[in-house]
Amino acid sequence: MAAIPPSEAADDWWRSAAIYQVYVRSFADADGDGTGDLAGVRSRLPYLAELGVDALWFTPWYLSPLADGGYDVADYRSIDPAFGTLGEAEKLIAEARELGIRTIVDIVPNHVSDQHAWFRAALAAGPGSPERELFHFRPGRGEHGELAPNDWPSQFAGSTWTRVDDGEWYLHLFAPEQPDLNWAHPVVREEHENVLRFWFERGVAGVRIDSAALLTKADGLPDFVEGRDPHPYIDQDEIHDIYRSWRAVADEYGGVFVGEVWLPDSERFARYLRPDELHTAFNFNFLSCPWDAARLRTAVEETLAEHAPVGAPATWVLCNHDVTRTVTRYGRRETGFDFAAKVFGTPTDLGLGTRRARAAALLSLALPGSVYLYQGEELGLPEVEIPLHRIQDPMHFRSGGTDPGRDGCRVPLPWSAEPPTAEPWLPQPDGWTGYAAELQAGEPDSMLSLYRAALGLRRTEAGFGDGPLTWLPAADGVLAFARSEGLICVVNLAGEPAVLPGHSHALLSSGPLDGGGRLPQDTAVWLRA
Repeated sequence: MAAIPPSEAADDWWRSAAIYQVYVRSFADADGDGTGDLAGVRSRLPYLAELGVDALWFTPWYLSPLADGGYDVADYRSIDPAFGTLGEAEKLIAEARELGIRTIVDIVPNHVSDQHAWFRAALAAGPGSPERELFHFRPGRGEHGELAPNDWPSQFAGSTWTRVDDGEWYLHLFAPEQPDLNWAHPVVREEHENVLRFWFERGVAGVRIDSAALLTKADGLPDFVEGRDPHPYIDQDEIHDIYRSWRAVADEYGGVFVGEVWLPDSERFARYLRPDELHTAFNFNFLSCPWDAARLRTAVEETLAEHAPVGAPATWVLCNHDVTRTVTRYGRRETGFDFAAKVFGTPTDLGLGTRRARAAALLSLALPGSVYLYQGEELGLPEVEIPLHRIQDPMHFRSGGTDPGRDGCRVPLPWSAEPPTAEPWLPQPDGWTGYAAELQAGEPDSMLSLYRAALGLRRTEAGFGDGPLTWLPAADGVLAFARSEGLICVVNLAGEPAVLPGHSHALLSSGPLDGGGRLPQDTAVWLRA
């Protein structure tokens, strides 16, 4: 595949890009220690180029004790030694760019690791110190300060406050190892702008912002009241000042942002995508939607409607490092996704889930805007139920052991039909090597071959990417829509084969059409009118 020289690259590449999420720890292990690393990613760049993606989004690769899979950052300017070095990261960014692949790094602004130099200094300095002002330290309530300062619910299960030896408490919306930063402090804002510049100067094209709506907290940290508006720590109005200043930094380098913004209010969601704030945001409405034609259509319509007023492109994603893998989810009785509904031992029909995941791949790749692909989805990997003694995700432990956690979608990828020489950091189940990339590459009907074909067409054929969508008449349970240049996508979720609209030829289908040229159940097709 020919590289795209930077001088010829469109400034708005991100509006239509296919972006591949790399969870470094589980992607490719070059040194044989059971943990993925940057050398492993570099060795697989030809695979990613052949797959046909435009950019790589790397989940945090920074120095971290890995209390939450790297989302507890100890130093934003260094690479964790388990993954490699800063020099290797710079080589990876440059080598990917030579292949026409841009790099997006992950920034976690809401919190840092409890091993971060700032937090260690705050603990040592004691109550009332300037060091503690960078975080949310408070005295406790109760006669002896034995009660937490407020009753905010955690993003994980359990308390949002931890008491330190001198009696004060500190806020952490996630795990205790992830103390929240005080974004009302100018030093916090200045440091993050400097971190953005640090990575843009090393050649990254964009930044993904973790928990993007949580940074600012209500004055005084008042108790949580269900239904109170505004929420005391989600989507505070002051947060937009932060992103306007970040946008000014990004514009210096031609960089782009994608925010992790979970908000039910479409109007407030769109505020993050105003022309002087973030470029894009993840579309969780589509990701969590069940395999149901009416609800998927509604999710698509609502997504496009909430982006239209600010002129931002939609993003489409089926799975990520936090979410049950698509093949497994679509093979269950309840095909939507909800963190609260995750339990051990949920029955799954992987054959059914695979058919639906293949169809969903063509659906998502045909919709207007950009698309994100989580590593291993192109191999059709299922969710793995991790043995209890090997689970590492704090969501599991903070739930008291009821939540299976997120490790099941983070099991290291199978590259070869031969088992790995070292035990992976998460166990690979029996039969995992049957999904190996080297095996699927030679199978024309494999999930990998489908993704390669689809991404190739998406890049070379007219009508894909950002632009208009027009719904076409279709039977109940069938989604049919037209893009520009006569491109048509049809997805059949009904219980019987669907009649296809008029067309000149088929570009690609997720499965074989029936003898009469009709579209079978749980199958998608791209047509040219």
